[in-house]
Amino acid sequence: ARGHGASANATRPFRPADDVAALLGHLGIDSAVLAGLSMGGGVAVDTALEHPGLVRALIVSGAGTSEPDFQDPWTTSVLADWNRALAAGDVDAWVEAFLRFVPGPHRTADDVDPALLRRQRDMALGTIRKHTAGEPDHRIPVPDTWERLAGIGVPVLAVRGGVDSEDHLRMADRLVRGVPHGRTVTVEDTAHYPNMERPDVFNALVAGFLAAL
Repeated sequence: ARGHGASANATRPFRPADDVAALLGHLGIDSAVLAGLSMGGGVAVDTALEHPGLVRALIVSGAGTSEPDFQDPWTTSVLADWNRALAAGDVDAWVEAFLRFVPGPHRTADDVDPALLRRQRDMALGTIRKHTAGEPDHRIPVPDTWERLAGIGVPVLAVRGGVDSEDHLRMADRLVRGVPHGRTVTVEDTAHYPNMERPDVFNALVAGFLAAL
């Protein structure tokens, strides 16, 4: 995604779903199974809505659509700390808020592999340090994503972390209810990053889904 990892920051308005479509075209890929986690899951859903001919199936983890519906007090408190830290330019406080999603609401950092926390911290710092205070957000949102889910006619697999926030669990279920061909699976004892906490289980679920297409 623009502004993440090794990608350059956005300098003009854009939609991440259009970037995915452009990349597939550049690579000569007529259609693909898209897999995305958290923000990436929302982008995958957006791509299926905006460029349906390019998407053969969806694997979404830690997300519903690109329009998150946060209601749970734990989630909203984390996001409030996140936004306060951003407003104050406090990178360390922002990273600490971001990392609370790794254990989730039902565990502490002591319950998570320290190597995973270090990797998440490094990735978060690598992204946040690319940006400056007051930098404009050039992303153009895709509208009415929840209302348009019935138009996604391809198979959808929602992978839930068993101890993720109630909001993320609820949004995964809402996504699956909204599409014609969706189902959820749960990776127990993981929160927002089941692919990183239990990659063996996550990969087996994804492989089974792909084999059944």
